[in-house]
Amino acid sequence: MTALSPAAAPARLPLSQTLVFSAASFPLGALAVAVAVYLPPYFASHLGLSLTAIGGAWAVVRLLDILVDPVLGVVMDRTRTRFGRYRVWMVVGSPVLMVSLYMLFEAPHGVGSAYLIGWLLVMYLGTSILGLGHTAWGANLARSYDDRSRLFGVLAAVGVGGAVVVLIIPIVAAALGRADADGVRGMGWLMIWATPVAVALVAWRTPETITRDVSPERFAPREYWALIAKPDLLRLFLAQIALTMGPGWMSALYVFFFTDARGYSTEQASLLLLVYVLAGVAGAPAAARLAVRFGKHRTLMISTTAYSLGLCAIFIIPKGNVPAALLPMFWCGFMAAGFDLMVRAMLADVGDEVRLEQGKERMSLIYALNGLAVKLASAFAIGVTFPLLARFGYHAAAQGANTPEAIRSLELAYIVGPIIFVMLGGACVIGWRLDATRHADIRRRLDARDALFDGAPVLEGLSGEPAIAVTPQGAAPPAPLGGTQVP
Repeated sequence: MTALSPAAAPARLPLSQTLVFSAASFPLGALAVAVAVYLPPYFASHLGLSLTAIGGAWAVVRLLDILVDPVLGVVMDRTRTRFGRYRVWMVVGSPVLMVSLYMLFEAPHGVGSAYLIGWLLVMYLGTSILGLGHTAWGANLARSYDDRSRLFGVLAAVGVGGAVVVLIIPIVAAALGRADADGVRGMGWLMIWATPVAVALVAWRTPETITRDVSPERFAPREYWALIAKPDLLRLFLAQIALTMGPGWMSALYVFFFTDARGYSTEQASLLLLVYVLAGVAGAPAAARLAVRFGKHRTLMISTTAYSLGLCAIFIIPKGNVPAALLPMFWCGFMAAGFDLMVRAMLADVGDEVRLEQGKERMSLIYALNGLAVKLASAFAIGVTFPLLARFGYHAAAQGANTPEAIRSLELAYIVGPIIFVMLGGACVIGWRLDATRHADIRRRLDARDALFDGAPVLEGLSGEPAIAVTPQGAAPPAPLGGTQVP
């Protein structure tokens, strides 16, 4: 691969390169829905595990897994090879994820908690490697405040596309007279085949920039502590926990709620979930455009409030009425598409500020801490809701024989939890100060410093695709090395 001049290309990413890079979002988006919505009920209804065992397994895995992302983040930030930084990690993570998906979605009947815990750990390791590498790579690929909103908007839309395809599978399986379990296994095979294809395309066609560290290359615990204690990162960490917990809580209860409490068939519930997820194809780009106009933090607060209002509307419509449920489901999905998108784009801006302050690349670690928030919230979403339902007397295998009290508990749990957490997530960014103007100043100072050090090494894609490098945007003097506080 060839090192290119930092001035070899314009700063804004072409749409063609954005679309190519977004390919890895397809299997990750499919995985998020399949594992959160269908895999737990699959193990409960078809493989015979109890709700308590499944909830406990997910909680144990997430607690054991919490240190994986921070360790990966530190190692990724320090990785430098002739093939790049994130490219290498994504290629390594692909087979790890593929094997674990096969073992989970083709699990034999009668497996126990140990089997589920073991392969969930492997699956989440592969997911962490791919997701962390892809997101941090994207933050370095798009450099400007607005370009990041656009890039992460496309990534979110493509991820939604993967989720949509997953949701179509049980509908097609039902139309062909196949069992629900066959549809779930079909989801697994889709992700097994899509993962290597998507990763290969990204690695082959996407260039990568490895930024130079301008402060001494040594382990400095105080720098890591300063990063963890940074107020903006703490706010986004808490926001990510809340914004993952809300929809995750809803996803864990979705199948039970719509079939037992609202009177829909499994196929109808899948169709409504498809509408919810499909709305994100329009919602993610809309959120990105709104962020360009009003700022990322305001867009996030608007989305969380509108989502909560839409969720309340689900209880107003008649039970079992599919046409009436389409609008509120589309509305909620449209708004939810902006949650993760805005947080990831805001984290990229904070990552630039951290690099200016510390003189070192910390983008992988920053996204690793965000991944830690996702894992903690996901653990509680399933680890709390399933045992809670069991405590209230709800039985997943009762097939319509649950008591009215158990159904009312299911309904209450479905709506109260998501609304509380989603609104808390929006509240976390009230008064956010890292806006477009402040970020533009940070970028000018970073570009000036990179130019002073002869720029950052830029590697072509494996196909020889020209790299996108950032041209310094102003003549601002470079920031002093290390410890610089941005005003």
